[in-house]
Amino acid sequence: MILSLLLTSIFFGQAQPPATEIVRPQEVRPLPGELDNIPVFNSNSPELILSEGILLSTFPPEGKNNPEAHLNFAFKGRFDLFAHHVAKPQEPGDLRTLYLGILVHNPNDKPVTVKVLEGASYLSQPDAPFIEVPPVVDNSNGNIYAGPGGRVMSDILRGKRQDIFPKQIVIPPEESRMLLNVPIPVRGLEPPLNGRSTYMRLESSGEVYVASLAKYARSGRNGNEFSPSLSEWKNLLKMGKLSTPRDRPPTPPNTETSQIIYGRVAGVSRGSVWNAKLVDNAGGSRLTIPEPGGAFSYGMSTLPKGLLGTNQNQSAEMLVRYPDTAYQAHGNYGVQYSLDLPLYNPTNQTQTVVLTVQTPLKEDELSEKGLRFLEPTAPQTFFRGTVRFRYIDDRGKRQMRYVHLVQKRGQQGEPLVKLEIEPQQHRRVEFDFLYPPDASPPQVLTVKTLED
Repeated sequence: MILSLLLTSIFFGQAQPPATEIVRPQEVRPLPGELDNIPVFNSNSPELILSEGILLSTFPPEGKNNPEAHLNFAFKGRFDLFAHHVAKPQEPGDLRTLYLGILVHNPNDKPVTVKVLEGASYLSQPDAPFIEVPPVVDNSNGNIYAGPGGRVMSDILRGKRQDIFPKQIVIPPEESRMLLNVPIPVRGLEPPLNGRSTYMRLESSGEVYVASLAKYARSGRNGNEFSPSLSEWKNLLKMGKLSTPRDRPPTPPNTETSQIIYGRVAGVSRGSVWNAKLVDNAGGSRLTIPEPGGAFSYGMSTLPKGLLGTNQNQSAEMLVRYPDTAYQAHGNYGVQYSLDLPLYNPTNQTQTVVLTVQTPLKEDELSEKGLRFLEPTAPQTFFRGTVRFRYIDDRGKRQMRYVHLVQKRGQQGEPLVKLEIEPQQHRRVEFDFLYPPDASPPQVLTVKTLED
């Protein structure tokens, strides 16, 4: 978010025309289903790293110099790993390269195999700079992105495993191995600021502990830099403390306040995928389209102060966390939303239906029974990432469309899918995306029937 704020701050100095609030009287429905139970190693605090140290450790505290830095949570079977951090020199002119290390330990008396099912890791510079991208762009080839988080999530949505990741690592009994040991360079950048986003879907044959760590490169006599060694990472884990300065502490749950501080996440959250079949009634088989001119929406990544009238907080719960970090994984960065819409036209006339992703103004209760938007939109970018639609088009041809979206605060969005549904006929649409880092929730998926 820090890098993207630098980008959007460019617009703040420009005179903005006054915005008009527009209320769209569309029902917002809570999203059926729920997050699955896959644990997610969730490393996002401190987002801005100014010193070496432990970012997140699920190791046991025994034998560590700073036991409070270790959360004692073992992973086994399927689990995911998310890390999103920004490097900046603490002192002007200190342009040493900061490394992000992901250390995995096998506490068992037998070898453990950790498979990398999918994985991607990108830098802001040069891999995925925050550039201006139109609001809607076809992204069939996966070459459209603005920021490392969006590029990572686009790769994972496509089931990719980047070349930097092995298919698997075998960890001998009571030993540790590096799953990732990658730089976040700042030299040559103006300002000297760079970020890295990482997401992995993993599977372990036995219990393992995981840590994300930050350490500066070693310098040789000739000035060349070298990545930290395994022994250096292990020593940092044992002797080190949590990286400082820390992010702002979050507002405790159920606190009466007009402004909530959500806090950054550092811990293990529960849930990697939200699967939902959107139907009229629980156990039903169809989603009846709105009347001509009508619309309804489903909230995505709703959270306290942004429930949009649904009374549904979708934020992933934290299984373990540090006391000064987020109480829930607000924003659900990296969570995949997989929504199935069996659209049904109950009328005796063919109806035209459009599907749109929108970014309404954040509120708990809807004003005037509708969503609020701005015209023109606010300058802040609230969503940038790739979504996927799968459906049979009006010619009977199967479509799988990847679309890169950029939405400002209060943006109504453009129609992304348009279908002519014949009388008493069903048309199925599948919608998928991974909630990208540097986005600001909530968004909605809107179904609208056009008037004749």
